[in-house]
Amino acid sequence: MASKSKTTKLPKIVSLFCGAGGLDLGFIEEGFEVSLAIDKSDAAVKTHNDNFRHSSAIAKNLVDLGPGGVLELVSKKIRRRSRIGIIGGPPCQGFSRANTRATARDPRNKLPKLYLEIVEVLKEHYSVEFVVLENVLGIRDKKHAKTFSSIKTELGNLGFVVDDNEFCALDYGVPQTRRRVVLIGMRSDRKYPKVCVRKTKRKTGSLTVKDAIYGLCAPAFFSTGLDPALIPKHPNHWTMKPKSGKFSNPKALRQNSRSFKRLSWTRPSPTIAFGNREIHVHPNGKRRLSIYEAMLLQGFPDSFELKGNLSQQVEQISNAVPPPLAKRIAAGIRVSLRKKLK
Repeated sequence: MASKSKTTKLPKIVSLFCGAGGLDLGFIEEGFEVSLAIDKSDAAVKTHNDNFRHSSAIAKNLVDLGPGGVLELVSKKIRRRSRIGIIGGPPCQGFSRANTRATARDPRNKLPKLYLEIVEVLKEHYSVEFVVLENVLGIRDKKHAKTFSSIKTELGNLGFVVDDNEFCALDYGVPQTRRRVVLIGMRSDRKYPKVCVRKTKRKTGSLTVKDAIYGLCAPAFFSTGLDPALIPKHPNHWTMKPKSGKFSNPKALRQNSRSFKRLSWTRPSPTIAFGNREIHVHPNGKRRLSIYEAMLLQGFPDSFELKGNLSQQVEQISNAVPPPLAKRIAAGIRVSLRKKLK
């Protein structure tokens, strides 16, 4: 955790749609203080509060709260007129390419608009220095082009210089080919320099599944009433029982298949984004990954622990921003801010 002297010069963070806190963790590691985090998932909020020493995460539905409700909560944590940064990743199922039925009219596509409405209201009462909005690549697809363009335009109208970035987690020390769109808006009247998100020096080809999870003991298999004491190595090292007959023929499982996607020891993992419990298959082909193994492939530290039942943990790890990527984003913003703070 960063020292107080390091955090006092940086804006306080308001985290929207915070989930388990992958994005927040990256900012905390770069010296920022997350003063308020909001998510509708009780399990994700428990994860946040249990893992971050000074966490103030609240389980509330942002749709129900609305901009006014968010302002009220922020006002209880941060003095008005203070300098803040707003970060978050509105749920992206409506934009996901994995959702073959996705349309521009999907009601979930309205969440980025809500995010911007919250930014607008907070901007009336706080000095919002920057905004970070993370989403799936599909948000830039042709059928969503109008929505994506309006998001960037609205951020510009709110007084931010916006960079439209596409990041691959593999370039930032994560053994996973997870690609995401991240909009970074810096307050325009401050004349902040462009945010530079630096890649790791390590060659991307050298990051593999083996680097992250090779040599781990076998996980526990889920069963009703499973004693947590029987889960080895880490509280999240558990997964579903391999009931399908497909696990009896591991050679038939392929990495490029839509379901029963088997990982390779010598390659990075494909995107950890599980739907309907379709968790990737372990390289040995005999079972699915454990939650803990998925966490390591996302770049979470060994000390981090997800809370909730198995399904809730699957959702949390699927939606999380890889912390090493989040840390690089935060570092770039910190450098940009400090060139004006001296």
